[in-house]
Amino acid sequence: MPKHERVRQTLADAIASGQYEAGQRLPSESELVKTFGASRPTVNRALRELQLAGIIERRAGSGSYVRADTAARGYTFGLLIPELGRTEIFEPICRGMAEAQHGSHHVLLWGSSLGDQANLEQQVAQACRQLVAKKVSGVFFAPLELTPQRDTINQTIAKVFDKAGIPVILLDRDLVPYPERSRYDLVGIDNRRAGYTITAHLLRCGCRRVMFLGRPGSAPTVDARIAGYYEALEQASGDRERIVCRIDPEDKEQVKAALAKTHPDGIVCANDFTAAQLLKTLTDLGVNVPAKMRLAGIDDVKYASLLSVPLTTLHQPCTDMGAIAVSAMLERLRNPKLPARDILLNFRLVIRDSCGARKKG
Repeated sequence: MPKHERVRQTLADAIASGQYEAGQRLPSESELVKTFGASRPTVNRALRELQLAGIIERRAGSGSYVRADTAARGYTFGLLIPELGRTEIFEPICRGMAEAQHGSHHVLLWGSSLGDQANLEQQVAQACRQLVAKKVSGVFFAPLELTPQRDTINQTIAKVFDKAGIPVILLDRDLVPYPERSRYDLVGIDNRRAGYTITAHLLRCGCRRVMFLGRPGSAPTVDARIAGYYEALEQASGDRERIVCRIDPEDKEQVKAALAKTHPDGIVCANDFTAAQLLKTLTDLGVNVPAKMRLAGIDDVKYASLLSVPLTTLHQPCTDMGAIAVSAMLERLRNPKLPARDILLNFRLVIRDSCGARKKG
């Protein structure tokens, strides 16, 4: 178990068992550093995750305290988000969960993070056992992507909670390939429409040959975005070629070869992270954005406006997504026989320099 995870889990267990009562101050960061033999950044990360989960509150200059409303809490929910810290949309989603007000307060427990690729299945089993042992009322799960074993692991996780009778709400993505649909509620955006919207924008900006670029092994959300990309091309005037590349955006040779073969003048990236890496690669290859290549992403992560060329993208309402996910879970608990639902929030186009058509004013 990563050291920050051990610190977080130990403190969470101590709070749940009553060792630290509502309103009580936790040991200082310096004391925790000594107790766990960990670095200050490691302890700080553990405390930040407890804060995001709504278990503690941190007061500047005073310390960390168990939330005063602990005794009034209702359900205990598990969070199983393996890519937290690597995929930026999940932190604001978790914050939205923690801040959601639903008449009573609910505890959010973090499942163990998944780290070493060599023993992912064992880590998954451990994370699931922890949440089942805590007798959580429901689990919020963001399925794995970009991992060779992802399909097997995602199905294993779902089966464990099914067997325990614990409802699952999926965050952002399904655990089966698009356009198939699993039997679990899903909270996210309409990814097909997102792919359509961002592609149509580049076409309006004057692009004639638009490429869609994503990584191999991406989540089903990317396939839905590709479907929307196809629709936008079909509805545009003229004969538009479909150009879909599944490559590593940091691999200069792969990117160079793809550009030489397809000659695009615009690129829709599967997400902002891919777009940010591609922007650096294009810069290294001497391809100017947006003069020679128009670029767009999806997500509107916090660094999208800070890139060397600010990124045109679609903004996901991640905080609202977290709050809606909690509402969906409460409704699922009240009515377990509800059919599986797609709860899709709206998004908005954010125009910046990378598409060559930044809004004025």
